[in-house]
Amino acid sequence: MSKNSKLLTGPINLNNPITVQVLGICSALAVTVKLEPAIVMSISVTAVLALANVIVSLLRNTIPSRIRIIVQLVIVAALVILVDQILKAYLYDVSKQLSVFVGLIITNCIIMGRLEAFALGNKPYESFLDGIGNGAGYAMILIIISAVRELLGAGTLTLPGLGELRIIPQSFYDFGYQNNGLMILPPMALIVVGIIIWVQRLKTRELIEEA
Repeated sequence: MSKNSKLLTGPINLNNPITVQVLGICSALAVTVKLEPAIVMSISVTAVLALANVIVSLLRNTIPSRIRIIVQLVIVAALVILVDQILKAYLYDVSKQLSVFVGLIITNCIIMGRLEAFALGNKPYESFLDGIGNGAGYAMILIIISAVRELLGAGTLTLPGLGELRIIPQSFYDFGYQNNGLMILPPMALIVVGIIIWVQRLKTRELIEEA
């Protein structure tokens, strides 16, 4: 139970795929202008990662070592196509916002990294937990970045099924408050990631000792 718990909670903090392992940075920068696409992207990556981990784990003893990367890519590509079709069927507007970045899940370093480092050497259930844990760690950072950027950049938060919610009241604008247009520019995503990494390392003793 302790090992399974670490598989789920480790990637949230000490082994976070974005802030500690520095993987999946591209999507963290590209799809975090609004909260809704970031949430959908997070769920998509988590689903693909968990399922790919399980499938590769089930096949780990039958995959020839020389073609394992090709097999992994085929599995991930099939799952990504499935996720893309589901998004187009049920969340078409969000699918258009995510554009090519759904397809680029295939090349997400987090997914290929976990398949190589974990799924090929562990049982399906453990691999599933590892996928969910790393997906949750990835999702947490994406949601924080997008929430900060959208709130400060537009004064709103956009949620799936609820649409755009006005968070900063109109009275603030009447007193002269203005949205920070810089927050919706790509460089600000990198700055927010940097701040999160700084705060995490400042608060986490294990990461301080490693540094």
